[in-house]
Amino acid sequence: MDCWVLSALCWTLPVCFLLHCLCFMFADADFTLLRASLLGGRPEKKLKGLVVWVTGASSGIGEELAYQLAGCGSRLILSARREDELRRVKRRCLERSDLKDEDVLVLPLDLLDRTSHEGKTKAALQHFGHIDVLINNGGRSQRSLCLETRLEVYQAVMELNFLGTVSVTKCVLPHMTGRGSGSIVTISSVVGLAGVPLSTGYSASKHALQGFFNSLRPELTDYPNLVISTVCPGPVQSQIVHNAFTEELHKSIETVGSQEHKMPTSRCARLILVGVANGVKEMWISQQPFLLFYYLWQYTPTLAWFITNLLGSKRVHNFKAGLDADSAYFTKQKTS
Repeated sequence: MDCWVLSALCWTLPVCFLLHCLCFMFADADFTLLRASLLGGRPEKKLKGLVVWVTGASSGIGEELAYQLAGCGSRLILSARREDELRRVKRRCLERSDLKDEDVLVLPLDLLDRTSHEGKTKAALQHFGHIDVLINNGGRSQRSLCLETRLEVYQAVMELNFLGTVSVTKCVLPHMTGRGSGSIVTISSVVGLAGVPLSTGYSASKHALQGFFNSLRPELTDYPNLVISTVCPGPVQSQIVHNAFTEELHKSIETVGSQEHKMPTSRCARLILVGVANGVKEMWISQQPFLLFYYLWQYTPTLAWFITNLLGSKRVHNFKAGLDADSAYFTKQKTS
């Protein structure tokens, strides 16, 4: 009998390992999040009727989150700087759902104007009475070499991505602790876990967010129904590259390449909402081969550094040659 059990284990363990490897080859999120997507609660049920505040809701991931949340029946607070774009998003939310006009509040917000955040929070609470979920999605990326980037660019990146997000969070958090429940979801990035060339300031701001919310989470253990989640997407189809900081504060990026190799925005938003609905604390969302790097950085950092240096060199060389940084891994360097 013992020999039979041992024999069965010898066959079962390798088969299970191979199945996991096969699944990982086609995975676009970490195993915890994928398990929640298969076996966990559905956003359509868990998020229905909740009041969700989305910053950066005028484009990209934030805009897609608004549409999918509307489809789930969530009541929405849509914030960004461009009020006209927010109203466009609101119209589409109403067209795609059974929500009424009063169920979607357009609340223009500038993350840099931190003195206004308390008033904006009060306006949201006055309209809906409470906030169930805050999704910190606002921010800008960066595409420039450190040696060429002016210091004021780094200051602007940190004030927008980090301090702006912290400011809104601090305005909403007392309300949630007072109710004893809520969810604060912050869109970080893969560069919040690992360094990436051409994004020194952006990566620093996302590392800061990771450190802040990972430290905040254990401070709130007296509130078991208050969930702090961070989302770390890899390359996603959005307008983030078009709006990225460059080496000078008011200079626009010159080259934006194809985004066909990136994850569709709709899939990224769906996985985020699955994580929110199931209280996942950290979400890794990316297609292969990028998802593999999350695990390499987590478990084999020395190997990850070696590979990052090889690919990073290619990224920098192609950027200097005038190619889009995000598609640099999929294109050949220009030759003169």
